[in-house]
Amino acid sequence: MFSKVAQFIKDVQLEMGKVTWPTRDELIASTTIVLVVSLVLSIFIFAVDFVLSLVRRFGMS
Repeated sequence: MFSKVAQFIKDVQLEMGKVTWPTRDELIASTTIVLVVSLVLSIFIFAVDFVLSLVRRFGMS
């Protein structure tokens, strides 16, 4: 049992060594893109929700 766990951990370490990790600049650029897109999408969803709630409020009275 423990030998299988130990072998699994060794295999994981081996595979993690094969990974091409992003550079610091690539990571910062990707993170910035994700944050900006998330912010823009949040503002868009808020605006659509706000407009639809106004239409519902004033359109049904």
